[in-house]
Amino acid sequence: MSLQYTGSSTFYTELAEIPLPVSADFIGDTRVPRVTYSVRDHDRNSKRYLTKTFDDQCTTSHDSSEVKASATSPSKCRQAILREVANSKRFVEIWAGTQLEASLDVSNYHQAFLTDDFLYSLSFSPSETSLLYTAEASVNTEDDPYNKFRYTPHFGDTSRTKKRPTIFLFSWTRSPAFTRATKQDLTLVALQPTTQSPILFAQATFATEDTIFATGHEQTKDGRILGAKGCFNRPMGIWQLTLSKTSLGSPSASRLTPETRSCRSPRVLFHNNQPINLFWFSNPIGGPHASCVSLESRDLLTGTNTVLVPTVFEPTPSDDFPGLYTEYNMPASPFLRRTDRVYIVLQSIWRSRTTILFIDAQSGEITDATKLGDGPLYSWTLHATDNNSRFICSRSTPTTPWEVLLGSFDRYDTLEWKVLDKALLSSTIKEALDDLTPSIIPITIRAPTETLLIQSKRASMSGGSKPVCVTIPHGGPHATSTTSFFPAVVALALEGYTLNIPNYTGSMGFGQKYIQKILGHCGSMDVEDVAESVRELIRRGVSEEGRQVVMGGSHGGFIAAHLIGQYPTLFNAASIRNPVISVGEFATGTDIPDWVYSEFGISPTGSDSDSLTLPTSNSVPLLTPTPTLPLMTPDAYSTLFAASPIAHVDDVTAPVLILIGEDDLRVVPGQGIGFYHAIKGRREFRTGKESETGKKKKKGIVDMLSFPGESHAIDGVEAARVSFEATRDWFKAFGEGG
Repeated sequence: MSLQYTGSSTFYTELAEIPLPVSADFIGDTRVPRVTYSVRDHDRNSKRYLTKTFDDQCTTSHDSSEVKASATSPSKCRQAILREVANSKRFVEIWAGTQLEASLDVSNYHQAFLTDDFLYSLSFSPSETSLLYTAEASVNTEDDPYNKFRYTPHFGDTSRTKKRPTIFLFSWTRSPAFTRATKQDLTLVALQPTTQSPILFAQATFATEDTIFATGHEQTKDGRILGAKGCFNRPMGIWQLTLSKTSLGSPSASRLTPETRSCRSPRVLFHNNQPINLFWFSNPIGGPHASCVSLESRDLLTGTNTVLVPTVFEPTPSDDFPGLYTEYNMPASPFLRRTDRVYIVLQSIWRSRTTILFIDAQSGEITDATKLGDGPLYSWTLHATDNNSRFICSRSTPTTPWEVLLGSFDRYDTLEWKVLDKALLSSTIKEALDDLTPSIIPITIRAPTETLLIQSKRASMSGGSKPVCVTIPHGGPHATSTTSFFPAVVALALEGYTLNIPNYTGSMGFGQKYIQKILGHCGSMDVEDVAESVRELIRRGVSEEGRQVVMGGSHGGFIAAHLIGQYPTLFNAASIRNPVISVGEFATGTDIPDWVYSEFGISPTGSDSDSLTLPTSNSVPLLTPTPTLPLMTPDAYSTLFAASPIAHVDDVTAPVLILIGEDDLRVVPGQGIGFYHAIKGRREFRTGKESETGKKKKKGIVDMLSFPGESHAIDGVEAARVSFEATRDWFKAFGEGG
């Protein structure tokens, strides 16, 4: 039986098209809030960007799809825009209010602007006459035609074309008559610091006119750039670059952070226009790909480095703070200034939700500004501060779409909130969402594991069979399913399913011990945690045996594939996206080959080792600062095969839908494709007990959709919609068994 289309999902389409706030800033002398939204347009099959400005009189909006990045100057009087128009024409623009002060066509100077989390730079100098940004350097093929084809490592999944990130310095001379600068008044220089080993610099920010702080990315000893997306453990550090007037393009460079730490996101704190402190995020190099974040600082007057917020190994009974689990970067300006102190404002995962934290820039004291009370299960996202007393956030719950809020301190230092914007919903969607109830359920015998439950109020009160329950383990394993609003998830609940979304061992937001505990136990501990979450909901009467399905992507697909093999009678069907199926083979094709050795307890020598599970120490297993990855040995492969879903393929009886991104560099398509053929090749009638309908179950029922041009997330507008509808239809066909 193959996948059969049953029609479009109006629930999914409307929810997916809700504008999602993705960034914000404050503009003008009065520091007016401005928010940029990402919008999925199913008619055009494209993602667009909309920017809204909220002043006291009115709200204005405009399409900003041409704008690749923008930043407001320290004085709030200027704005820098990196713009890309038709035919890949690229411009750097400086606006002073409504006046275009400087503009340069940079199309022939370099390739694309780099605006992702790990390479992005956009920083004004204190004088507001220079700008730093990052772009992909062009390749010189005139002197050496081989350069066009010479192998150069890239930054991994979604970043195949990012190989030569370069910091560019754009300068202009301001006219006293406020006229646009002429071309003779403009300069553009590529900064190429001299270092002993090759360093790729990005995330640059000005401290003074001639001092820049930047992140330096390193290759491994065997010449790799390990995939950056979702990984906090890469060889990289914070560097100081000092410009020279006699050789502007060749600044001196000195590293400020230890070679054993992976450091990123430098941010400068100014006092009376003088730089006084530098802050950054820090994680160990090696070990789990994401872990509890340390917030570190450097006194720029004394040159002393300090750990402001250290790693939290395990929350204490008196203080349940689990540590920092932040986004990859801090906001461009993360500071709030009060009467007697300066706060660093961050969002962080705290168990199964995200919250806003105020961190005292001197003492490191932490205040949870959006602590969960008896109200809705809000998760929060921080977008920007005005570097003074106001900041812009958004929040949502599993059943409430995003709303944008302005937080501000009054003169008595009382925090006040103002809602700037809310999603507009049809009455049909509003009524449907009102029927859903989210809650967090502890899985006590696997503590601190917990699961996010979304269920229908009407279904929970009605008699008869319970709705089919969809279990959705997250990827990673070091990620977290939070109480944020995810259209594809809630749309599945609106289709009539109960949702079980567990945070198993290895999830972030519960302490570093919980992350390290899974190292060497992937394929067993995580799988059992998720299976126990299913049993817990059955015991509670939320769901029932024989009405269970499972879905997941990446490591979540790995867990789902394990579950249908290790527990062949527990689930009626599965939908898996870009799953890890055979870990030993995965190591040879992924952009994160180190993941295999760290997560599955294989020592750097290539043999399996129990030393990577550290129950009593705050340390983590480290690679050398620039590691050479081991070769795959027969013993290591044997260990990895036993920990892989492919080892249980003979026991799979649940019908399986596989979704593949053909350009996936994280989990290469061959993993899911190999699983497809392995299941299909074992097609036969299942012997033994017949189903309640009297029909014998078949094993080997499998189908697969393959999406050209899609990477690991399969998040293109059409691809995401088709993936959702295919999963819905697969569960319609097989979710109730039979």
